[in-house]
Amino acid sequence: MIKPLADRVIVESAPAEEKTASGIIIPDTAKEKPLQGKVIAVGPGKIDEPMTLKKGDKVMYGQYSGTEVKLDGKTYLIMRESDIYGTL
Repeated sequence: MIKPLADRVIVESAPAEEKTASGIIIPDTAKEKPLQGKVIAVGPGKIDEPMTLKKGDKVMYGQYSGTEVKLDGKTYLIMRESDIYGTL
């Protein structure tokens, strides 16, 4: 596992919705990128800005936030704590 540096966090995205509220199945090509996930690892923070997130937090982030990386067959996002809108 990657250990994030400074104010960065590693997030595992929640799976995309597969059905609508009315039960219609959404094909893979039409699925929207998920905007929430679970924090897998947290960096130590900056000297003047301690980290407020911790491992296991469920978070909401912007659609184009972070950089995708693949590790051990899973896709994760590495992003700054400031790119995260809030916890769920």
